[in-house]
Amino acid sequence: MTKDSTSSTDTKWTGMVPVDDTALAVTDTGGPGIPVVYLNGQFATQGYWRRAVAELGSGWRHITYDERARGTKSKRSADYSFEAAVRDVDAVLAARGVERALLVGWSYGAMVAAHWADRNPDRTVGAVLVDGAFPYDWLDEAMEQRIRKLFRRMGWFTPLLRPTGLTPRMTAEQQADSNIELGRLSRERELGPLLDGITVPVRYVVASGTSLGSRGDEQERIRTSLDTVTARNAHIKVHAKVDSNHGAILRKDFRGIAGAVREVAALDQGRR
Repeated sequence: MTKDSTSSTDTKWTGMVPVDDTALAVTDTGGPGIPVVYLNGQFATQGYWRRAVAELGSGWRHITYDERARGTKSKRSADYSFEAAVRDVDAVLAARGVERALLVGWSYGAMVAAHWADRNPDRTVGAVLVDGAFPYDWLDEAMEQRIRKLFRRMGWFTPLLRPTGLTPRMTAEQQADSNIELGRLSRERELGPLLDGITVPVRYVVASGTSLGSRGDEQERIRTSLDTVTARNAHIKVHAKVDSNHGAILRKDFRGIAGAVREVAALDQGRR
């Protein structure tokens, strides 16, 4: 891919990027290609992207990082809010000298990507949203209680996995609060207008079936909200609806994600 307007580096860099009261573990492959910034699922790590990164190859500049208290190296923080996650994108790009990037976000990361792209259209090549950022009112009082109960139940074993990076160094309450905040931000009256206002190319890669904590066809009903999104905004389309479920999509359908990245990059070249 052609080089974008950014300060590139030819060598791979791995290190810590300070932001607010914490520091994030970042990996930057370097190279002259378009910078692609990968935004993780809510409690996932940058390692989840390795298949998509390998599929795209060395013609792109891949930047991955672990959010606050995720992975094995990123530090704890007093702030795990959604706004903090959006600020962290700015901090990582600034630290790596990137002025303009293509965002790829999965689940929670898709929401972060959508918000960042909406706020920074001149700095956004485009966005690939992987089974997330669906404007749907899925959070109510009963769901909130289900979420808190789920994280309390997992609280006995998740600390045991923290040294491996498989679970965040956050309390059950902090994790539940983060998930509930996501539900509030996903409401149609909140997310719908934001998606309507996006002016850069956006492509969704949509999973099938269930996700953690969902029941029956809940997740599929949520995904149907994209019909109105794509009808209202010509910049937003569904690149692919794949067979894998929410948790397996990065592992099983990385080729579809890579294809969406290539499509968005080509669209950006065509409009510049």
